[in-house]
Amino acid sequence: MQGFSFINIKMKPIKQIGTDIKVYADKLSREGFRQIFDRIDQLNVKKGVDTLGLDKFINQCAYLAAGSGVISGSGGIVTMLVGLPVDVVNLITQQFRVTMAIMYYNKGSYKVSFEEFMSLVAASLKVEAGVAVTKNIMEAVAEKLVMKLGARAAQRLIPIVGAVIGGTANYIFIKRMSESVKELHTITRPIAIPVK
Repeated sequence: MQGFSFINIKMKPIKQIGTDIKVYADKLSREGFRQIFDRIDQLNVKKGVDTLGLDKFINQCAYLAAGSGVISGSGGIVTMLVGLPVDVVNLITQQFRVTMAIMYYNKGSYKVSFEEFMSLVAASLKVEAGVAVTKNIMEAVAEKLVMKLGARAAQRLIPIVGAVIGGTANYIFIKRMSESVKELHTITRPIAIPVK
């Protein structure tokens, strides 16, 4: 009986892996971020924050991110190869939703431009952000995200353990990113004092 013929794993040199990451980050920055941003219903983010409150909304996003991490890490290499792209898109989507929620909570307006949004995302990832969102900023954001996500991928190769690691890592990633965005957007909401 032959092994799995559909899995052709070849070890790549470290230099090639670095090049592959840069290519993936470039593609993500050019196309992916804008598509993910455009597909998020900002009004639903507002409604979620209004209904649940900011912290519960952030927790909900963290649990959704954890769910895809569990699924992509649950079956070892096969589910990781198939599930990792879905996990990455879901993780970025949840991080974007959290960032939009914090921006809405702080500003009171739920409509955010892509440029303003990416500047805050870049700053939350500790990437230097200028006045305008440039290709370099988006590439730097994409590269940072790919590096953070890729470091966990190897740990997901072991079934069950990979599920725990994937879910936990995604949950912690969303929670830490929310704290970073909150620090940048010092949350100071006016307190309503009723006058009698």
